[in-house]
Amino acid sequence: MEGDGRGLCPRALAFREEVSEALPVVGRGFCFEDLAPGFRFRTHRRTISEADLAAFVNLTWLTEELFAVADDSGRSIKGRAVPGALVYSFAEGLLLPTMQDTGLAFLGATLDVKHPTLVGDTIHVEGEVIEHRLTSKGDRGLVRFANKVVNQHGEVVIEYNPLRLLRRRSD
Repeated sequence: MEGDGRGLCPRALAFREEVSEALPVVGRGFCFEDLAPGFRFRTHRRTISEADLAAFVNLTWLTEELFAVADDSGRSIKGRAVPGALVYSFAEGLLLPTMQDTGLAFLGATLDVKHPTLVGDTIHVEGEVIEHRLTSKGDRGLVRFANKVVNQHGEVVIEYNPLRLLRRRSD
């Protein structure tokens, strides 16, 4: 029997493709129509590790001693502070399921760091739709969110308000 190089005969491969096309994909984000001003949600949580800090500092070259040196004896912030850019990046990662396959563009945001975040902190994002309108073409929509990144103590560490372009439902 000829196969596809993975041990599947042509008949089994055709069946697999047929089943894959018939199954709905789970994990798609919100379409424009799914949202309205006042809609609120919360993401899963993520703990920030020393390895996360080291990888981020090495990737971005944010080698400020506050982030790159463990000795905090002369600092007002005690513990291993992490850059706000890392916290924002993790927040966007936590939000990905809300716009998977439906987010078309990130159009901008204002961002305020409210409180330090340290290695070992666990964060989640609380979001609320604050603006919702169709584009002039009408085939997609603009949605602005008020996002709060919250740590395990209930402290808001970052607030930002991204404006996103979202797909409309196609059915």
